[in-house]
Amino acid sequence: MIKLLNKRLSTHSAGITFSALLSAVLITGCSGGNGSETPTPTPTPTPTPDPTEVATTVFRNGAIYTVNKAQPWANAIAIKDNKIIFVGSDADVTAYIGDNTSVKNLNGKMMMPGFHDVHIHPIESGSENTQFALDTFETNAENFISQITRASRNNPNTPWLIGYGHSIFTLIDGNRSPLDILDEAEPDRPVIIMEQTSHSMWVNSKALALAGITQYSADPIGGIIGRETTGELNGILIDNAGNIVMDLAMTPTDLTRQRDYDGLVQYTLPELAKNGITSISDARTFWQRQDHKTWQKVLDNGEMTVRASLGLWAYPELDDATQLQSLKALYQNDPGSLLRINQVKLYSDGILINTTAAMKDPYEFDLLGLPGNNGLNYFTQSRVENYIEALEAIGFDFHIHAIGDRGIHESLNAIENAGSSEGRHRITHVEVVDPVDIPRFAQLNVTADAQVAGDLANPEHWHENDEFIGVERSENAIPIKSLSAAGARVTLSSDWSVSPFNPFIGLKNAVTRTPQELTLAQAIEAYTINSAYVMRQEDKVGTIEVGKLADLVVLDRNLFEISSSSINQTKIDLTMLDGEVIYQR
Repeated sequence: MIKLLNKRLSTHSAGITFSALLSAVLITGCSGGNGSETPTPTPTPTPTPDPTEVATTVFRNGAIYTVNKAQPWANAIAIKDNKIIFVGSDADVTAYIGDNTSVKNLNGKMMMPGFHDVHIHPIESGSENTQFALDTFETNAENFISQITRASRNNPNTPWLIGYGHSIFTLIDGNRSPLDILDEAEPDRPVIIMEQTSHSMWVNSKALALAGITQYSADPIGGIIGRETTGELNGILIDNAGNIVMDLAMTPTDLTRQRDYDGLVQYTLPELAKNGITSISDARTFWQRQDHKTWQKVLDNGEMTVRASLGLWAYPELDDATQLQSLKALYQNDPGSLLRINQVKLYSDGILINTTAAMKDPYEFDLLGLPGNNGLNYFTQSRVENYIEALEAIGFDFHIHAIGDRGIHESLNAIENAGSSEGRHRITHVEVVDPVDIPRFAQLNVTADAQVAGDLANPEHWHENDEFIGVERSENAIPIKSLSAAGARVTLSSDWSVSPFNPFIGLKNAVTRTPQELTLAQAIEAYTINSAYVMRQEDKVGTIEVGKLADLVVLDRNLFEISSSSINQTKIDLTMLDGEVIYQR
């Protein structure tokens, strides 16, 4: 987050044919570099091949980065069906080549494990249920009227007009009430527009009326109903107040479910394959919108091109006993399936620019009139503890949104008080971390999940938060180096559509964001084996080792032979999932 300005991708591409592309010839050519050499492959003993182990596919003459510390580099691998049966030298791999083996020459190119993105919103960011996008960089709210009017004409028969993309500051800085502006643009049917951070919604009077919100309504848990100084509604619903109305707008129908399915199959999954992403965690599976059923349909239709763990959304406003029973009933963890429902996503707090991220000390100015002026909680520490106690034993791992230092502190406390050694919980965003809490991540085996693919997470933008939290607390935002140095497991993810899911952008930013940078090897681990751990699949994928499944990518250049500033220009030549090619450039 941190003043996130990335717009939702709106261009959809044609679907990929899921076919036996292994017969195609791999694109050849030498990778670009800066003249440095790839580290020499670690010598391995000459294998004694099992005569029954004839490979389906062999890749040879490559720079294969395994992410396996015992054998970091190899020249060749052999795959039988979906499993890796050899990792080693070009000479030794010949023992696994039979008459029907497909042998691919990597021509010196780099191969590595497929990427993971353990915080991504694949359905809501790719679905046409969001019908239009506003200009994120527009500074005059009056100019939105023509955009919204045009969107209304283009979507004449939908019960709700649903959009995305503005900055909340454009509304706040306007000369008249945002409610008046939106009512002028569309007075006759309900409109809801998600702000580009997703932490507020802009609604018109029709939407407020349908949601039963009046100027006398109390703020819901985890949310704020925006008002003018006179007490009248201003059309801005912050955090969970907006989420509740969006759930109303997104009430599932046959049409909305089909749009979600089409967006996932025709756009999101092909784009993930194109970017080398073979495993994801859906970071907010809205089970009341039937997102889990959309995923199940994709699986049943044989169109899954990722391994996916669903993070069921914990609704702050629901009765705990009822919600816990619902979540337990949805648990699904077949280790052999591409689809598992084994995570719970909940929010501890909001975000900095709304002054809703939970801070230990007050904000620099009072924007919302919250008690203590130090943010809010979607879920309090004690409530998180109750959920962990009830659900960890079932097999659920928790994915906790926490941005402010208080939110992070309370989340760690909840895991310490209620969790066990079996849990693989993670805290995502970790933007403002109290130094006293940094060692606790390793002590409690809590993964620190960070998003650095957005440019505004880079150090040159840190002090844009000074006006909210002061200079000292703005320094060292998203302290991935400090966390890693303290022994924490760090994962890198996108939070798409908040930032791009292209992992090479994330890698480049991760290794160049001094003083809170990672080494390239650490950053790759964050996108592979560390993320495989939080998805409970490190025994299957995340490294290239004998016995693991063939989730692999081939790059157009060797990341260890180019300048760190050019990593983001890397392209994927080939993506393989479970031994089958799902993308080839």
